[in-house]
Amino acid sequence: MADTSVPPAQQEKICAEQVEQISLTETNTVSMETTKAAIDSLYHFRDHYFDDHGIEHAIHKISDVGKELDKVMTILDNMEDQATAQYLYLRGRALNVMPEYDVRAEEALTKAVKLDPHLSLAWIQLGETFWKHSDIEQARDCFLGALNDGPDKVALRNLSMVLRQCGKTSQERIKMTEESVEKAKEAIQLDVKDGISWFILGNAYLSLFFSTTQSDRIMKQCVSAYQQAERDLIANSSADMHHNRAIAYKFQEEYGLALKGFAHAVALDPLSEEFANMEKKLIGYLEHVQSMIMAKGKVRPKKLTSLTASFRDSDLGPYSGGSYTGPKGDAVTLKEVPIADLTADKNEEKLLFGKVLCTILTADPVPHTVILMDRQNQCCAVTIYNLSTDCGFNIGDSLAIPEPYVQDVDLQHKDHTYQFRSIRVSSPVVMVCNGRKMSKDVQAPAVLMTEAKSD
Repeated sequence: MADTSVPPAQQEKICAEQVEQISLTETNTVSMETTKAAIDSLYHFRDHYFDDHGIEHAIHKISDVGKELDKVMTILDNMEDQATAQYLYLRGRALNVMPEYDVRAEEALTKAVKLDPHLSLAWIQLGETFWKHSDIEQARDCFLGALNDGPDKVALRNLSMVLRQCGKTSQERIKMTEESVEKAKEAIQLDVKDGISWFILGNAYLSLFFSTTQSDRIMKQCVSAYQQAERDLIANSSADMHHNRAIAYKFQEEYGLALKGFAHAVALDPLSEEFANMEKKLIGYLEHVQSMIMAKGKVRPKKLTSLTASFRDSDLGPYSGGSYTGPKGDAVTLKEVPIADLTADKNEEKLLFGKVLCTILTADPVPHTVILMDRQNQCCAVTIYNLSTDCGFNIGDSLAIPEPYVQDVDLQHKDHTYQFRSIRVSSPVVMVCNGRKMSKDVQAPAVLMTEAKSD
C-alpha cells in the first residue's frame, strides 16, 4: 500500500546522499525528527523512482529501494530510546516500504500500538503489515482502529481494499464491495488530488462491476476514476494501476487501450509474470477471433452450405413478426439486417440473425465469444456477458440479437494488425436461440478473482 505522507520534493528532506553520510558514530545523536525525515526520503525515493531513473531501470527498482532501506535501518539500529512508541512506529514504517511481508515490521508495530493505542499512524502501518501477510480480519481491525481517532485518507482507502476481501456469501460480498466504494469516496473527499485514493476507487468500481450485473455505467465510473489517478505521479508509476485499468478497458472492448496498459504494466514491473501473461492472453484472444472470422469457424464447405440453407424465419421466435415489446411495454419495430449494414454503436430497431459457427475457447470465461454467420455468409464475433458458465452454444444454433451494439476492432500492436466486427451483448436474456427467448436461468454475473495484494 502506498504511503503518501511523504512530503513534496520541494520540501526540506534528507535525501539519500545525506542519509548515507550519517556515520555509525553519529547515529545515537540523530533526533527523531531527522530519522522521520530519512524515512520520508526513503518513501519519496520509492514512489518517485522513475523521476530520476528511466523505465528501463524498472527491473532494479525493488533492489534499489532495498539498498536505501538498509541505510535507514543503520540509523534506526543505532538510535537511543528504541523502546518508545514513536521509534517502533518509524521502524515498522521503514520496513513496510518493501512490497513483501516482514515479520520485523509486525513485531515493531505491535509493540508501538501497545505502548500508545492512540497512535493512528502505527495502526495504519500495522494493518498494512497484516494485509501483506493475508490476515484480512486483523488488517480491517487495524484500519478501523486508526479511524477511531478521526478520519484519515490512508486508513479509509486501505479499509476500502480490505472490505473487498470480506464476505462469505455472494450477498455479503456485494454489500462489502458497495461499502468499499463508499470508503474510497470518503478518502477522496479528504484529498481530491490524491491519485492513490482515485486508483483504489477505480479498483472498487471494477470489483463492483463483477460482483453485480456488469453495468456499463459502473465500468465508465471505474475508468473515470483511473483517469483521475493517472494525473498523480505516484499513482501513474504503479504497475498495478495500469494493469487494473487495462482490465477495465478489456471489458469495454477497448482492446488497443487494454494492450497498451498491459504493456506499460510490464514495463513498470518486468518481473511480474501475471502482467506479461495478461498481455499475451489478450493478444492470443484477438488473433483467435480474427482467424476464426476469416476462416468462417473452420467449418467445412459442405457443412457451411448446409447451414446457409437452414435459415428459417421461425427461428426468430418472438422477433419473427418484425417487432417486440420493449422494457416499457411499448412495441419496438425490428428489421433484420445483415452484418455489413450494421453501424458502429447501437443499431436501434434492427435485428441481427445468424448461425453459430464456433465458440472461442479461452481461459477467461468472460465474455463468452462465438462466431456468427448471417444469411449473406458474412461473419462477426459476438461477445456475451453475464452468461452462466453452464450455458453454451452448438454449431448451427440460430441466434437473433435485437438492436445489436457494434464495436469495430481496428488496431495495431507490436507489428500485428487486428480488424474485425464485434457485437456486444450485455445480457443473454435479450437473445433468441433456436426460436426461443433465452431464460433468466442462463444469466449469471462473472466473478472477479482477487488476491490480498497492495493496490
